[in-house]
Amino acid sequence: MNATFTKHALEQMQLRGITEQMVVDTIANADKESMQDNEVRIYQKLLTFGVDNNFLLRVFVNIEKLPPQVITVYRTSKLDKYA
Repeated sequence: MNATFTKHALEQMQLRGITEQMVVDTIANADKESMQDNEVRIYQKLLTFGVDNNFLLRVFVNIEKLPPQVITVYRTSKLDKYA
């Protein structure tokens, strides 16, 4: 999927140490997809950051935009919450 990134998404990625490649890989190879509402799809993938630190990367994409637009990204260690 060719997607653009909002300024907010890029800022959050930088703050959280998340690369564009991680986001693209999560969208392309998501472990789980769900809809937040009619416009926003959430892609998530289990990733390892550092040594033995598993995190769930969650990518929120406005699929109504052409091309789709990544609106925010974050990682969480609360794996059970989003399983």
